[in-house]
Amino acid sequence: MDDEKVEIYHERQRLQFCLLHSLNNLFQEKDAFTRSDLNKVAEKLDVDDPNRRSWNPVSLVFRPHHNEITGNYDINVLIAALQQKAKTVVWHDKRNVASSIDLDDPLMGIVLNVPVTKFSGLWKSRHWVTLRCIQGVWYNLDSDFAAPYAFKDTQQLREFLDRIITAGAEVLLVMNDKR
Repeated sequence: MDDEKVEIYHERQRLQFCLLHSLNNLFQEKDAFTRSDLNKVAEKLDVDDPNRRSWNPVSLVFRPHHNEITGNYDINVLIAALQQKAKTVVWHDKRNVASSIDLDDPLMGIVLNVPVTKFSGLWKSRHWVTLRCIQGVWYNLDSDFAAPYAFKDTQQLREFLDRIITAGAEVLLVMNDKR
């Protein structure tokens, strides 16, 4: 067995930029995406939207696909950003258990959108989290964690996925495009 320590890139949470952190954790690279990159993706989605709403003063901060100040990007930004890197997103059907997910190639990783409740239930939102296999080990790279969490095996990973699906999480499979 190789005693070499595995280097894992893990970005920590800042404001509501969990999608940015999740993408950089997915690609294992500090600036795979920047805030500017995701803002441009969100702005392009807005410009290309045939049902685009008219401008109002609130539009300066609360954009259709993100919050200009805190981040908080939506699923459309995730999908468009990943398409720029030749990746596709497949939504896991929540009616199926996690054992139905093929954890092998062409799967690059898993992005979760999990419900979050804070302040005794007064604040409800959602949080982006990345799961990624690095050198044969699956890790939870949640930006709220102080460090990556290694699953002991794929069974533990699947049990985790089943629990969070039951709790209302969305499971998005990030696939490498076959070119």
